[in-house]
Amino acid sequence: MAPLDKYLMDRPAETSLARSAAPSSLSDDATILVLGSHGYDTVQKGKNGFTCLVERAWMSPFDDPQFWNYKMRGPICYNGPATRSVLPYTLYRTKLALAGNTKEQMRESIRNALARKELTQPEPGSMSYMMSKRAYLGDSVHEWHPHLMFHLPKTDGALWGANLAGSPVLLNDQYREMPEPETIFMLTVSHWSDGTLAGVH
Repeated sequence: MAPLDKYLMDRPAETSLARSAAPSSLSDDATILVLGSHGYDTVQKGKNGFTCLVERAWMSPFDDPQFWNYKMRGPICYNGPATRSVLPYTLYRTKLALAGNTKEQMRESIRNALARKELTQPEPGSMSYMMSKRAYLGDSVHEWHPHLMFHLPKTDGALWGANLAGSPVLLNDQYREMPEPETIFMLTVSHWSDGTLAGVH
């Protein structure tokens, strides 16, 4: 892990980046979280059930070589069901990372939290927006492409037709090995959250 200050941002800048995960019609009324030295702090209490924040690289699969990449910024807005059941994965991992845990210690702690039922499966209807053109999702992909994510309990990608020729449903195989009890399906969309047209994927 890099020094903590490498992962932190100016709070107004992080608030703006978090909001950019989804169209303003959604993010303006969302709860906004920003990263502090001990975890995420609420800087705006929302009224539509959504929660927007900027995730860091430690939300990647544990074998990802960019797991500690301090440049990574993943603006995301969770809907109500995902706020209740999926956002806790981020908050828990972040607590472990900021406490100085190694990747193996983090993995074991997550397994123990699952056994104690402190972390649960995604609720039905859990989804999130990742539509920011200002994201930095890795040194090779940068902002990648605007997309929606659907969070389900562990399942087979074939049930959704994921990754088949001509299918718009994507499943990142790396995420199958994550200890959290979810499968994430993705659908790319044509526009960024600010309404501008995205490039060809």
